[in-house]
Amino acid sequence: MDPSFALTSEQRPRDFSARLRRSRARSLGAARAPRRHGRRALALLSAVALPAFAMPADWALGIAAAGPAGTPVAPMPFERPGESFPGAAFYYLAGEPAPAPLGQGIHSDAEPAPTRVEPAGPAARAMRLGNSGVDRSRAVQCLTAAIYYEAASEPDAGQRAVAQVVLNRVAHPSYPGTVCGVVYQGSERTTGCQFSFTCDGALARVPNRMFWRRAEDVAREALSGFVYAPAGLATHYHTVAVHPYWAESLDYLGTIGAHRFYRFKGPAGQPATFRFAYLGGEPPAAPHPRNTAPRAAEAAPDPVAIQRAYESGLQAAQRDAFLPAVAAPGHAKPASAPVYAAELERRGGDALYRGDGLPNASDVLPEYQQSGRWIVQPGN
Repeated sequence: MDPSFALTSEQRPRDFSARLRRSRARSLGAARAPRRHGRRALALLSAVALPAFAMPADWALGIAAAGPAGTPVAPMPFERPGESFPGAAFYYLAGEPAPAPLGQGIHSDAEPAPTRVEPAGPAARAMRLGNSGVDRSRAVQCLTAAIYYEAASEPDAGQRAVAQVVLNRVAHPSYPGTVCGVVYQGSERTTGCQFSFTCDGALARVPNRMFWRRAEDVAREALSGFVYAPAGLATHYHTVAVHPYWAESLDYLGTIGAHRFYRFKGPAGQPATFRFAYLGGEPPAAPHPRNTAPRAAEAAPDPVAIQRAYESGLQAAQRDAFLPAVAAPGHAKPASAPVYAAELERRGGDALYRGDGLPNASDVLPEYQQSGRWIVQPGN
């Protein structure tokens, strides 16, 4: 079909246009709206005002079950003196919504503020866990648990001091060489664990998410080489509410947050005793299985015994290194001669080094005439 072909009977549609004046086009409902709003506002005001004027003077408005303003509110367990320990408040608040992030200035309810944050004695060296993987993840988990359950509500200084104590123990030869090993040492016992939260049931409490993350940040900093100098070489601490038997035997460094910190006296607490080189080998980040056998588990490390052992060991080493062997009076025995090589033995052995051939002339002073001879009795 030819595209130019068109039916003659089809009519062309007509164009349509219109112009509306919107400024004056208002519906009946829109015109009556202001009047209705005014009536509604007046009715609402009357409903609120009239009962208030008619209410007797001894009536009081209440909100739900809030009760009168003077009704005492029972304190929570962590607010009652003697029923909890510093840092335990957030165990009870685990199910509450997380509050706004907190910055500096958080302090324990038991201590208004840190009383000492300046360096106390020699500072520790950095311990870096540069390796990634199982060792680092386990170390972060264990150190975070120690910081949280020991100092959840303490200031940053208190949490960093707790982390430094854990790393100081890792570096001390008297304790395990891993973070998890130090934190869960003795957890197989019902009492006597090194950190009380590992054997007193505290791990059954659900941590507060915000404060767990805060403790985790402190743990990651410590394992990345951060050194909290005010804690020094402290290996022990206790809350301000208790006084353990070993407190007087160790060197007190100061109070940080809600804890008092101590280090070993003598050789056990010297900087040369610590080795801040991390070797890895972290055990699982969990308490040890409980020992149900009648016999007791391995004895808990006694800080006083460790300190005495180092002192006696140093004295024995000094005595063996610098003092000659002394026999009991009347039982003097000559010291054993050294062992020489076969060639020297063939040529005469110890006789080659004796002073038997020294002249007895007057040119040699009497105190030197016995030079080269083995001393049988000291003082001769």
